[in-house]
Amino acid sequence: MFAYIKGRLAYKYNDYLIIEANGIGYRVFTALSTVESIGPVGDEVKVYTYLYVREDNISLYGFRTEEELGMFELLIGVSGVGPKAALSVLSSMTPSRFSLAVITDDIKALTKVQGIGNKTAQRIILELKDKINKEQLALGEGFEPDKEDIGKEGSRVSEAISALMILGYTSMEARKAVMSVYSEDMDLEEIIKNALKGLAKS
Repeated sequence: MFAYIKGRLAYKYNDYLIIEANGIGYRVFTALSTVESIGPVGDEVKVYTYLYVREDNISLYGFRTEEELGMFELLIGVSGVGPKAALSVLSSMTPSRFSLAVITDDIKALTKVQGIGNKTAQRIILELKDKINKEQLALGEGFEPDKEDIGKEGSRVSEAISALMILGYTSMEARKAVMSVYSEDMDLEEIIKNALKGLAKS
């Protein structure tokens, strides 16, 4: 319903903002990291939004980037993970760090997030990895990049491509973004971060 809201930041609290646009004040729930980084009251701001609708609850959630919005949508799609837990993850880690945790089975990184226990962390990793595998099969594609391009570093590139797909990018978009920034001296998280920067500009 709403793709984004752009307007004057009227108030900000620990877990939500009020953004005034065309005389209407929108209460937008968000991560603590967004509240802290969005700027002072009175500034013009833009947040990408998600309208959460249940029988007893209609709430608007907002995010600084489309990657954060995509991460939120993925998380609430995992069984047993609601908006509050999803925002807690977003407050604790960037999309690149989150996708890296999923790809590398880093349960410990997820359990450091308030409200995320061991079972929930395992479920997040299992369900999101399963989603990637199904998309891969549906497209009839693998992640192995051209060996001419990167030689022995195929595994790191494949993991970076998988991490971007977890954030909602297609295999083709992810592959192009990773290959455009790839360098042998980069670690996996750095490849993901730089690829995301490139995608944000395109």
